[in-house]
Amino acid sequence: MEVPGAEERHPAPVAVFEEQRPRLFALAYRLLGSAAEAEDMVQEAYVRWSQAGPVEVPAAWLTRVVTNLCLSRLGSAWRRRESYVGPWLPEPVLTGDGALGPLETVEQRESVSLGVLILLERLTPVERAVFVLREAFGHGHAEVAGILGITEAHSRQLHRRARAHVGEPRKRFESDREHHRRIVRGFLRATLAGDVAALEQLLADDVVAWTDGGGTATAARRPVYGRARVLRYLRGLADRPEAAGIAWDIVDVNAEPAVVVREAGGGLLAVFAVEVADGRVAAVRTIVSPAKLAFAATQLM
Repeated sequence: MEVPGAEERHPAPVAVFEEQRPRLFALAYRLLGSAAEAEDMVQEAYVRWSQAGPVEVPAAWLTRVVTNLCLSRLGSAWRRRESYVGPWLPEPVLTGDGALGPLETVEQRESVSLGVLILLERLTPVERAVFVLREAFGHGHAEVAGILGITEAHSRQLHRRARAHVGEPRKRFESDREHHRRIVRGFLRATLAGDVAALEQLLADDVVAWTDGGGTATAARRPVYGRARVLRYLRGLADRPEAAGIAWDIVDVNAEPAVVVREAGGGLLAVFAVEVADGRVAAVRTIVSPAKLAFAATQLM
């Protein structure tokens, strides 16, 4: 039976969904830390949308569907990560073209940084959902409660708990983007030149380096801690024979300047995400897993 007024409320299902797609992808990515899985969740939401009847408020309906799909996926993701080979890092996403939504403020950029996405792994799925909906998308607790099917008081409690896990240990996000870019540029030059003195000046005393190879690419299976060890790690990368035939560029990845490494034919080999705190390199997160690089590789085409 046709619902009176349905045409006005739901005039063009495909067009309405496509208008929401970028926001839904940005939401799913923040919840999962995986661009591939985020695309899957958005596609599943489209299937449900195409089968739904008239929807009063499409944005709210789709937000609820995608959030709950991601909550279901997070449970199995935890089990997979327990058996993951080596350090697990989020999939890098190039953000120069707005792939993860508006990133105009420090808070918006921080919400997609690899450092913060890793901290979100400490949270339960529902804590993560509350945190992302509040911090990244500005939903009020009443809206969050409606999306998750919980009380407003419970939403507030979960948000306080999430902030306690994520907010306190979080390092200050580098707000001066040009300063951050200069440090990354200096880091790249010094690494390629094997300039130990310059690297010693750039690296924090407690710098940490992680490499995500996913068990399919050559990578350190454990984090590398401390300036001296990270220096040796970086020198080893620069001294590898294949380093001479590849191209290195600096682009915005997850809202921060990062180094992308490409082979002569243009294929993406690695992404070095360089976290800067207090004017020095605090962390180097290297993704070399082909599966993790697949989405970013399509963005570079």
